[in-house]
Amino acid sequence: MLGGSILQSKHCLGLADMSTEEMTEILDNAVPMKQVISRDIKKVPTLRGKTVVILFFEPSTRTRISFELAAKHLSADTVNVSVSTSSVSKGESLFDTARTIKALGADLVVLRHPAAGAPHILARLIDVPVINAGDGMHEHPTQALLDLFTLRERKGELQGLKVVIIGDILHSRVARSNIWGLTKFGADVHLVAPPTLLPAGIGQTGVTVHHRPEDALVDSDVVMVLRLQRERQREGLIPGVKEYARLYGLNAARLALARPDAVVMHPGPINRGVEITDDVADGTRALITDQVANGVAVRMAVLYLLTLGREN
Repeated sequence: MLGGSILQSKHCLGLADMSTEEMTEILDNAVPMKQVISRDIKKVPTLRGKTVVILFFEPSTRTRISFELAAKHLSADTVNVSVSTSSVSKGESLFDTARTIKALGADLVVLRHPAAGAPHILARLIDVPVINAGDGMHEHPTQALLDLFTLRERKGELQGLKVVIIGDILHSRVARSNIWGLTKFGADVHLVAPPTLLPAGIGQTGVTVHHRPEDALVDSDVVMVLRLQRERQREGLIPGVKEYARLYGLNAARLALARPDAVVMHPGPINRGVEITDDVADGTRALITDQVANGVAVRMAVLYLLTLGREN
């Protein structure tokens, strides 16, 4: 571990308000954390005696398991709380949740919630660090941090990389956090989506917007594919899944437009044959499994820096 934390906030709520120095500190601390999980005995006593409450109001596999493994590798005790979205009242429920967390004696809370801003509200209600594990269509900071870590590990420098993000930008909290993180490090970010799947005013964030993948992929260093959130498509935002796959799906022919050493990323879960073909998702240029593995190390770093890291 690299010593005391410079993080200005006691929470990890989003990358919009996080400096490059703070993000770099997390990425740097993830390096020794990755060394820990590569050992035969994947545990250090760093957070022994600390309790991490993992509170998810939405279903999750990768993120929940990743945080739980991260906490356990650091020897923290974990309390998993699953809450059905159908029983959640966005205001009063968070207040009641805060009271419960206080009673549990939590040292840190990891929250996923369908309402944008919920982690920010919780952070004002309790006096322990809160980590945003995804809030509505707002942000997913640790996913973006693990993406930055994976890219830095493979490419060395983030500055100057041409990164193309293709997919359902409108509904993607992953896209928002990655846009903030990548642009702050000096990457050249290009977004590709149908006009109906782009947030209003997204071009004002310092990115370049395209409506055809072919226009963006030329000479790209990184292609980040987002899940088409089919549950949203009842809104009639696209003509159909097959049409979307034909026009926007990443296949070998489209990937050939990128640089020969370009890499492919996807936050998961993958809709195979929709936003990405099997041969690309399972190909040698894909970093998808690296992202999953690195997620544990990055989340270990965040847990450490928000607890013991600021006590040293």
